[in-house]
Amino acid sequence: MWLGVMALWAAGFLLLGRLRSCGGRGGQASASRLSVVIPARNEEHNLPMLLRSLAAQSARPQEILVVDDASTDRTADVARQLGARVIRSEPLPDGWRGKTWACHQGAQAASGDLLLFLDADTWLEPHGLARLLSGYDRGAYSAGPYHAVLKPYEDLSLFFNLNMMAGTVPHGLFGPVMLVDRDSYRRAGGHEAVKGRILENVWLAGLFRAAGVPVRSTAGRGMVSFRMYPNGLGELVAGWTKGFASGAGQTPRGVLLVVVAWMIGLMLAPLRWMATGDAVAWGAAYLLCAAQVGWFSRRIGAFRWYTALLYPVPLVFFFTVFARSALRSGKPVSWKGREIRAD
Repeated sequence: MWLGVMALWAAGFLLLGRLRSCGGRGGQASASRLSVVIPARNEEHNLPMLLRSLAAQSARPQEILVVDDASTDRTADVARQLGARVIRSEPLPDGWRGKTWACHQGAQAASGDLLLFLDADTWLEPHGLARLLSGYDRGAYSAGPYHAVLKPYEDLSLFFNLNMMAGTVPHGLFGPVMLVDRDSYRRAGGHEAVKGRILENVWLAGLFRAAGVPVRSTAGRGMVSFRMYPNGLGELVAGWTKGFASGAGQTPRGVLLVVVAWMIGLMLAPLRWMATGDAVAWGAAYLLCAAQVGWFSRRIGAFRWYTALLYPVPLVFFFTVFARSALRSGKPVSWKGREIRAD
């Protein structure tokens, strides 16, 4: 049993390459023809950090568009004050989600040949835009944001972030950050083709590939960061519930099997320690697992050292919320004041 668990632990290292940031490919993408599109619904607290990070970049985009998705706060005023062009969203049509409708309108209004879609809770690191553009060659390109973790409950996102990164890099797309040329965007049908999807990035990646458009992604440490669900545990649970199980279903089969095997090994180590009381063999196995989780976690976010040491807590949380997401698939969930149907 001990050797079996260690084999599952070792399988986790097959995921390591997916958690590393990749260098640029010498692409010729220029910020001078780049339109940044930011869908925003009640984002007055998040927008300043993103817009100020864009203003501080060594590479400056042609334009920054904030699509105000029926916000009830000062989203539009804040965006204007910080130099963005504000587009007020038209009423949400039937069959559309707020984000996809906002992105669609932003793409139509944009004048650049390149479109960079950024969620309002992201921000670019110093020279991050230049690094992002240097990694772009053609087609659709995405970077998984580095997760800023400020409050202890946010550490519970650890295994969601690990799974999201492992399941997306290098041939998927991340929802918060997507760079694509206008022609490729049109060939795949743009956001209109995924208008009702919660995980529009997952479905767009498939449509791009079907249209013959190259799709590539990398871990985004040093390029782009975000802070997920800063408004409490309830928001965190609701956010991960709304479509994570569906997204996991789109993960490549081989990667999914490795991830599942690895997480089984992580759970077996503490369970066998408790069952046998053998602190030498199973205590050592547990510490090896904790060290590995800690090493992986620092590549994707600012997770605390004790989160890795106590990794069974976020792992059980992951299994619980994942099951909740699977059970709620296809059912209405509430998000940002709207009722949406989970993917």
